[in-house]
Amino acid sequence: MHIELSDEQRLLQDSVRQFAEEVVRPRAKEIDESGEFPRQFFAQAGELGLAGVTVPERYGGAGMDPLSYSIVIEEISRVCASSGVILSVNNSLVCDPILKFGTEEQKEAFLEPLAAGETLGCFALTEPEAGSDPAAIRTTAVRDGDDYILTGNKVFITSGTDADVAIVFATVDRELRHKGITAFIVPADTPGYSHGSHEYKLGVNASGTTELAFAEMRIPVSQRLGEEGAGFKVAMSALDGGRLGIASQAVGIAQGAFEEALEYSAQREQFGRPIGEFQAIQFYLADMSTEIDAARLLTWKAAWAKGSGRRFSLEAAQAKLFASEMAQRVTSKALQIHGGYGYIREYNVERYFRDARIAEIYEGTSEIQKMVISNWVLQNT
Repeated sequence: MHIELSDEQRLLQDSVRQFAEEVVRPRAKEIDESGEFPRQFFAQAGELGLAGVTVPERYGGAGMDPLSYSIVIEEISRVCASSGVILSVNNSLVCDPILKFGTEEQKEAFLEPLAAGETLGCFALTEPEAGSDPAAIRTTAVRDGDDYILTGNKVFITSGTDADVAIVFATVDRELRHKGITAFIVPADTPGYSHGSHEYKLGVNASGTTELAFAEMRIPVSQRLGEEGAGFKVAMSALDGGRLGIASQAVGIAQGAFEEALEYSAQREQFGRPIGEFQAIQFYLADMSTEIDAARLLTWKAAWAKGSGRRFSLEAAQAKLFASEMAQRVTSKALQIHGGYGYIREYNVERYFRDARIAEIYEGTSEIQKMVISNWVLQNT
């Protein structure tokens, strides 16, 4: 494993950072306050190949490696976590499973426009009674000739307000638990498909989080993703990639907060000198810098493991667990460095502080990551 970026990856990092600074940052505060979904940003990101970073070029993507994907999500999240998670979901939870489990017809019809940023996807797994236990989902899929009839509800769906396509998970038999779960590719204009209002949240407020409702939707068998009963495998595979994305997002949030704190500590004066000259602040900055680098290395390791083609559940869980909890600690210190100014909305640091909290919850809580890690450790020692 090499920890140095290649020339191509550095060029990508520079270009995405420029895009983030010129296009994303100017509206980050505004969309956080209004909750407006940044659809125009997504379209522009798609033009740069950021909507399907690891999707092969023949399917409309950029054909890059997983580390490049991690770089993209970090750089966007460094200025706007809402925009970062929208890209993360489209890449890892929508494009990846279609690429891995989809038929050629499904890739042509759905993957190509998703990877090009022409359409936007969401991942519909979580339900009111099925969060950390996806095997308990109640959305049903009843076979009826060449169709399935889907009925149920999903909650906390990122990009759900604006998505054109959803990867929907339903059960063909609740008694089978995870063995009954089946995945479907569902266009949002399917009769019976509807979404609720945008959920106004503590953080990542422009991510279009909402409830989805399915009223006896008729879905052709040709839109089933993978085999009947293989949906749990599809979901777990997608979530490994999703955890890489959220780890990258958490690193980006922490990096953005660190940069705000570093700049503030050089400008703010107390007792006749910049507060950055006081050892207490210097120790804060040292801790923050070290933790960010440690989380980034774990995240890059997970990206490397994914790129190797083997299962990377352990690395993804470790990266997501450490990076998400690191982001909480770093943004808290960044806010503390700002003192009272960090607590008012004029300064960006309070947004980073709020945005960081969700990273410990979505794509599997910290407790779920610990279960994944401990199960692997116990089974491989």
